[in-house]
Parts: sequence; structure tokens; C-alpha cells
Amino acid sequence: MEIINDEYYMRLALDMAGRSQGQTGINPVVGSVIVKDGAVIGLGSHLKRGTPHAEVHALNMAGEAAEGSTVYVTLEPCSHHGATPPCSEGLVKAGVSRVVVACEDPNPQVAGKGIELLRRNGIEVEVGVLRDEAIKLNRKFIKFITTGMPYVTIKTASTLDGKIASKNGDSKWISNAASRERVHTMRHRHHGIMVGVDTVIADDPSLTTRLSVPGISPARIVVDSTLRIPDEAKVLSDNAVQTIVLTTEKASEARRAQLTERGIQVIVSGKGPQVDLRSGLRRLGELGISSLLVEGGGRLNGSLLNGKLVDEVVLFMAPKIIGGLNAPGTFVFDGFELMKDAVVLNDITVEQIGDNVCISGYPAWNE
Repeated sequence: MEIINDEYYMRLALDMAGRSQGQTGINPVVGSVIVKDGAVIGLGSHLKRGTPHAEVHALNMAGEAAEGSTVYVTLEPCSHHGATPPCSEGLVKAGVSRVVVACEDPNPQVAGKGIELLRRNGIEVEVGVLRDEAIKLNRKFIKFITTGMPYVTIKTASTLDGKIASKNGDSKWISNAASRERVHTMRHRHHGIMVGVDTVIADDPSLTTRLSVPGISPARIVVDSTLRIPDEAKVLSDNAVQTIVLTTEKASEARRAQLTERGIQVIVSGKGPQVDLRSGLRRLGELGISSLLVEGGGRLNGSLLNGKLVDEVVLFMAPKIIGGLNAPGTFVFDGFELMKDAVVLNDITVEQIGDNVCISGYPAWNE
């Protein structure tokens, strides 16, 4: 028999929050549950930036019955006036008795102020129920709001011998159909999709999501130090989705102007010969791009990893061996001399998807 307690209701709130991934833009995903006399009387989640927050939806569902209730919310209720009124004030007006918060909001505009307002108005507040789960759910938001830098996820698919293509560059398909469908869900949950120009030249990808659920179409970012991107590339031809090219001062001004005239945003990041990725990511953050799914080749993956710019790695591995001394690998960089210096992933998840295996984890940069 399942015990009904604070964790039970908070898990329900976390489930509500998780269902909105990919729909809230730079905002966090948040879920809320209202309980009174052992019954759930209100449910809500934040559905889209600029629209009512989770607590508002839950309070609207509960109506007058919210008075004297307990409210569970996965992130500290906001206390500032933005696109929507402060949720903490709404909870006070509704007369709720108790608020259970999974984790504090790192946004400097909130950062404890919402909890303080609730307590100042006589509402009992408990903080920290399923905190780790709530933080993990909003990793992207937390990274962006605290650093101004996008959260970077590297997605790659490889054979058993670590190759992402044959020695002739053929890569269709390494992963199976179910894994490739999973990638579209991942795209939906990121604010931008990044590739290197070599990937554009070799595969001519559209870099769009193909899901029927509502969401924000991620921007397409191409890393191209000398603007070799072909004029006929799909990412330049479809104006329905924003395309940004990160380049260097080595690229000709005439070529930059040509792309700009086509509606492509060209960002010069570094003198060359390679794009300064750290500077480029910061510029993307300034544009409000809070998370990136990197689907590039081994060199882009390796450069990001070597620069300690990666927050998450997701690898789809297929039961294939292709060999080839010159076949490209998943991460191409100078590498380390000693195994003790290798990049280690924490919080590993391993999942079988048909005949593929998906391994994901988080680089332990700070350990």
C-alpha cells in the first residue's frame, strides 16, 4: 500500500511539471498540486512563457476550496511583477494554510523572497521535499539563470567501436528508428540545435522538430569559422526557424553581408582560425537561448568537451562495428595522457531502446 505523504503529492507535482518540458522557453518547468482533507482539489503546470504559472492554474481549479489547503509546488513561488502577477501573493489571497516547496528559485528576482512573503503572512512553508529531483528537472533553467550561459547537451550516436560514420562519411543510419524519434523529443526540449559546418555540408539536415505537441521551435546554430556553408543548405532556405551562424574574423565581410541579407544572424566570435566557443555561447545566452542540443561531429563535440562547456552527454550506441582508421569518432581532440584525467560522467542512466543502448550522464567538472 502506498503511503500518502508530502513526497507523494510532490511527485505528482513533478510529473505535472515534466509534461511541459520544451514549452516554456527560458522559463522553468513548474508543477503544483493543492490538497485539502486528503483530496486533490487543484492541479496545474506552467504551460508557456508569459502565461499563468502553475500555482495560478491550480488555484483556479480549486476555487474557494483553496482556503485552508496545502499547496505543493516544485519551485519557489515568484514574488515579483513580470508578465504575470506574483504567485506568492495569489497564495496569500487564497488563504492557503501551508505551502510545500521542492527547491528555492535561483532567479535573483525571487531567491527566497517568495518564501519570505508567504511566512510573513502566516503561511507555514516547508522547503526541500524532493529537492534533488526538482533541481534535475530544471537543470537547463538553473544553469542559464545563474550564469547567463546556455545549458549544453551533446547528443551523439556511435557504433560499438566509437565511430559516428564510415571512413567515407556515411552515417545513415547508425541508430535505429526509435532512437532517432527520441532525438526529436530532445530537440523539442532545447532552445537551440547546434552543428558544425561539416555536418551541414555532409548531411544537409533541416534541424527541426517533428512532434505534434506544441512548443517553441528551437533556433538552428551553425559553427562555421570561414562561412563555408552552402547557399542551398536547408538551414538557410527555411526562414520559418531562426538560423544563427557563429564565425570568426577570418570570414569575409562580403560573405557575412550575403548571409545577413538572407535573414541569417551572423555572430563573429573570435579572431580565428577556430570559433571561440565560450564567447559564442555567451552571445547566444545574451540572445535568450537558454539551452543547446549539439548534434555535430567529433571535432565540435571534442572542442566543447575540451573547453569544459558541456553539461550533459547522451550517447546512442548501436550493435555495429564499422572500423576504419580514418572513420570519425564521437569526440575528437588532443586527449589526455593519463586515464585519471579522463572526463567522468556522473548520475549515469542506461536504457535499452530496441537494439540500441542509450547512455547519458553529466560531466563531473567540479570534482
